[in-house]
Amino acid sequence: MDVRELDVVGAYEFTPMVFADDRGSFASTFEESVFIKAAGHGLFPVAQASYSVSRRGVVRGVHYLATPPGVAKYVSCPQGRALDIVIDVRVGSPTFGRWDSVVLDQESGHAVYFPVGVGHAFVALEYGTVMSYLLSREY
Repeated sequence: MDVRELDVVGAYEFTPMVFADDRGSFASTFEESVFIKAAGHGLFPVAQASYSVSRRGVVRGVHYLATPPGVAKYVSCPQGRALDIVIDVRVGSPTFGRWDSVVLDQESGHAVYFPVGVGHAFVALEYGTVMSYLLSREY
């Protein structure tokens, strides 16, 4: 799995190996050892798992939960395609006001981690885009 640190401190893009054959494909969108090496800590205990389904052109966000308590998210797109955007809204952060984006889709299996206090939005680029979320707190 490849890891790329985004322009927002503490946010990462994870790109798994995708194994495809005539039956379809398989990818592991989360690997604990890779996450710990990149983020310097383990993934949060999951308090909520959610998904959304959106039509092409739908914009959702910017979502975040004020800190404290805040919420961290691990997001992927198991169906369709979306432009996912991370925005640093943490006052005092060295990257406050900065943003970065990642295209998430079912072919690449990309996933994105957003730490507590970071905002998140996305634009659905295809009809039936499904976004999957793991959250550190109930929203």
